[in-house]
Amino acid sequence: MGASAIPVIVFTVLWGIVGIVLPFIVPKGPNRGILQVVLILTAATCWLFWLCCYMAQMNPLIGPKLSNRTILLMAREWGHAITD
Repeated sequence: MGASAIPVIVFTVLWGIVGIVLPFIVPKGPNRGILQVVLILTAATCWLFWLCCYMAQMNPLIGPKLSNRTILLMAREWGHAITD
């Protein structure tokens, strides 16, 4: 499974609007600088989190491959003996 460019572009544009455009239209006031920083940091962290989640799906981690003997031993030790 490979990456598609469309979701990356769409979400980059979405979070780019939040982090680049919206800070310019924050109304003037005593907390304007704080609101601008909040918008920029929110956009950056949300985009990065989304990108990491998206990329993790390209090469998912697979659980360990256990031999039949190991599975039988684990079942016996955990009190769920498997009968053949």
